[in-house]
Amino acid sequence: MVRTVCPHDCPSACSLDVQVADGRVVSVRGGDNPYTAGVICAKVSRYGERVHHPDRILHPLERVGAKGGGQWRRITWDAALDRVAAAFTEAAERWGPEAVWPYNSGGTMGLVQRDGIHRLTHVMGYSRRKRTICTAIAIAGWSAGTGRIAGPDPREMAQSDLIVVWGGNPVSTQVNAMGHISRARKMRGAKLVVIDPYRTGTAAAADLHLAPRPGTDGALACAILHVLFRDGYADRAYLAAHAEDTAALEAHLASRTPEWAAAITGLEPAAIEAFAALYGATPRSYIRCGFGFTRTRNGAVNLHAVTCLPTVTGAWQHAGGGALWQQAAIFNWDKTLTEGLDVKAPGVRELDMSRIGAVLDDDPDALQGGPPVRAMLIQSANPAVSAPDSVRVRAGLARPDVFVAVHEQFMTETAALADLVLPATTFLEHDDIYGAGGHSHIQAGPKLLEPPGECRSNHALLGALADRLGADHAGFRLNARDLADATLARSGWGGLDGLEAAGWIDAQPDFAESHFLTGFGHPGGRFRFAPDWASLGPRSAGMPALPDHWPVAEPGDAEHPFRLIAPPARQFLNTTFTNVPESIRREGRPTCLIHPEDGARLGIATGCAVEIGNVRGRVRLHARLAEGQQPGVVVVESLWPSAAFASGGGINTLIGAQPAAPNDGATFHDTAVWVRAA
Repeated sequence: MVRTVCPHDCPSACSLDVQVADGRVVSVRGGDNPYTAGVICAKVSRYGERVHHPDRILHPLERVGAKGGGQWRRITWDAALDRVAAAFTEAAERWGPEAVWPYNSGGTMGLVQRDGIHRLTHVMGYSRRKRTICTAIAIAGWSAGTGRIAGPDPREMAQSDLIVVWGGNPVSTQVNAMGHISRARKMRGAKLVVIDPYRTGTAAAADLHLAPRPGTDGALACAILHVLFRDGYADRAYLAAHAEDTAALEAHLASRTPEWAAAITGLEPAAIEAFAALYGATPRSYIRCGFGFTRTRNGAVNLHAVTCLPTVTGAWQHAGGGALWQQAAIFNWDKTLTEGLDVKAPGVRELDMSRIGAVLDDDPDALQGGPPVRAMLIQSANPAVSAPDSVRVRAGLARPDVFVAVHEQFMTETAALADLVLPATTFLEHDDIYGAGGHSHIQAGPKLLEPPGECRSNHALLGALADRLGADHAGFRLNARDLADATLARSGWGGLDGLEAAGWIDAQPDFAESHFLTGFGHPGGRFRFAPDWASLGPRSAGMPALPDHWPVAEPGDAEHPFRLIAPPARQFLNTTFTNVPESIRREGRPTCLIHPEDGARLGIATGCAVEIGNVRGRVRLHARLAEGQQPGVVVVESLWPSAAFASGGGINTLIGAQPAAPNDGATFHDTAVWVRAA
């Protein structure tokens, strides 16, 4: 049994104990890391199915015939790398280096294997990838008030008397958070409140579920703040010491009553009043903010409004109190070697990864007035399915004048549209180190298996490609373990041997710093009720000066009366597990959750085939009537492959790619659609 860490794009970064025998995974269990505490999700516990899947890509493949035709021939690594280097060189010579766009996402969250593609980008002056698809909206919203992407230790939820999971579903997406919540409920009698537009697994387990209309969280938060001031729950001494613009906030909120919010959210005024009183009367109240905030156009405004709640009550002062979205800032990573920050030149454009469809369609705005993208290397990403406006994405990848090389473990929909497909390792077949979003531990992920066939790691591929392109940097000259060791040392965490011997490093700051008692992250150290949105991104025009409901959702109309949200399915993680037989069996098939009132009006019952559509396209799937959301809201848990839908198109066919305020971002929970019986 060997200790490692789950590499996937999940805040938990679970500690794993993996048993290997005769070159095969025997078992995967939760490790004894204090946050993981032995608990992992079912999909990762079955990871051996993925590692040893018969459909693994084992050799470099070159397209034969038209893109997407499904015909390939095996070639050598040398020939494949030569062709990538030639395509990049040709594009750069004709259009300039910005015509090359290396693209990656969260297929691995390790610092060595994830970030090296940026090192190549910076050395060569290629177009950069703006990291918007998962976090940009929430980063702005959390930073607006607190000034720092950090917060109280999530293990403190076990010391809370009230835990509010707002915009998240840890039963499906962060399962060990539920362990700490369960301890508080059992040992302290803590209440669990879930605020989410539909009845998730977490909501079903809660003492109270509030299901507002999608994108109306800011209105709900403002009404709660109104009650906190009105009924004497505001901690005036704390506010005087730690916040600014309090008087302006209180005056602004005078008209943001529960009745006002009820008309926007669809919740009953009495339900808002009751929750506000419960929150205000519970000093040890912990708000665990989820990623739902980062998937609506007004998500930054909404998340900022929620962070105002523990500031008004002073909950930050208490053990088990405050709020948390992510802990990214506590690790103090020095990414000079992993990302090549020492050669990052000014003036090179940064293309929005969420707008890959528009970029490949030569949209002048998406290209920022620069040259077209004519060559790509895609690692740890499947944008043909996971990016918004996916019909446009697939059309762009299929262009004969855009060279695409994909480094992958399986023949994904993105790989199927490539010119070259290169075989990639899984996390058990290479070395790496990891931080976390949802907790405070630095962990090591050692190589446990020899790669099958000719699979190569991201780091190895990039080093070989850099040699051919003349991209010289110290990060390319180190092997993966040495690069991990050097990055740990430069970041103040010792070295890799020490990390592996210790098992993990707990980077959580002390109580006062974690709870912002030594100051929030802004100059002057105060929480900001009136954010400087312009400092957080170029799209701040029109954002409200104080917490509010900002009605900028995709416009619905008589033709598109429904609001679609597309959250993660429990057995999948983005598209990572969509080819694992047990995950598919447990999920069943793509399903649209519809309120019974809507079903009765449309003549739709559970099991009926339905179509959902808008101006971007339509998809066909099956209905299930569900009372856990409001009428007019439909939910499709995904990401299912396109082939799983009867229409042959995935759910992101319907999702637009309009950038969000203030600093871009993809809005997967902000889509107007029609629904009809098929």
